[in-house]
Amino acid sequence: MSKANERELEARLKYRSRLLIAALLLLLIVTAVLALCTGKYPLKPLVALSILLGKTDVNDVMAYSVVWGLRLPRITAAIVCGAALAMSGTAYQGIFKNPLVSSEFLGVSQGACVGAAIAILLHATNAQIQLFAFLGGLLAVALTLLIPALLRNNSNLMLVLSGIIIGGALSSVLGFVKYIADPETELAAITYWQMGSFTYVTGKQLASVFLPMVLAALCLFGLAWRIDILSLGETEAQTLGTNVPLVRLLTVLCATLLTASSVCIAGTISWVGLVIPHFGRMLVGTGNTWLLPTACISGALFMLVVDTVARTITAAELPISILTGLIGAPLYAWLLYKQRMIIN
Repeated sequence: MSKANERELEARLKYRSRLLIAALLLLLIVTAVLALCTGKYPLKPLVALSILLGKTDVNDVMAYSVVWGLRLPRITAAIVCGAALAMSGTAYQGIFKNPLVSSEFLGVSQGACVGAAIAILLHATNAQIQLFAFLGGLLAVALTLLIPALLRNNSNLMLVLSGIIIGGALSSVLGFVKYIADPETELAAITYWQMGSFTYVTGKQLASVFLPMVLAALCLFGLAWRIDILSLGETEAQTLGTNVPLVRLLTVLCATLLTASSVCIAGTISWVGLVIPHFGRMLVGTGNTWLLPTACISGALFMLVVDTVARTITAAELPISILTGLIGAPLYAWLLYKQRMIIN
């Protein structure tokens, strides 16, 4: 293929990726408006938009309360957490060159949940819970990477097995924390973190984690092409002038911060960081420059749909992780079938 043909093909791929991302973003906006109108107190789309735009001709006090006090914080939280978990999963898979890696398989979610549970036992503030969750997730990643280093086996299988070991150990620690927690107050809060829910999300809670999540996401967007270089191998990456340890460290820190912040908002939510990156690769390929924004929007859309179903499908609200598991497991099996992946 000549250079002219290569440039033309690259231009077409860029145009297709941009068009796809714009379509996903438009679909996310439409879905958010529909979610704002859906619930036990239904609203017409024009009424909901008028409330959001501050129109004075809407005199329904209950509608104002539902939109601003209940649904808007929850919808925002679902979008933010879905985007964060999908981006962290994409970053982990890219940096470790392993399609099986996600925050759950590396023990990050379990570590963040243990950190949050300990902070709850100490009656910490939301900011302190976020810090404990971040430290717990970072410790889990460090331990997961330590086992292959000690065994001098850096294969993909060993990394996944190490994550399972650390995740299992942290689950036992979480069980002990729940055992000693006060069943009247602390145990219910810890169970909330473990099951995952957006029921009690507030605007203040979102504001406390919004800036760190935005900074971490922007950092990952900036590192996207360097993560692509790392996929060529450490020797090739160093030859091209990439500081491999620094890029890996920054990527892990940002992905862990996104996961820990998501845990602070809604607790542990599974499957999103594993399934959505594969879905993104089917749409735009393996290049992280386009894959990260695609996964970001797709994860937000997926989480928004799941949360809307969770709060409307039955009279009693379902925990998020139940639905993500029921939807994510068969969806992941279908994606593996479509991609015909061969995992070594």
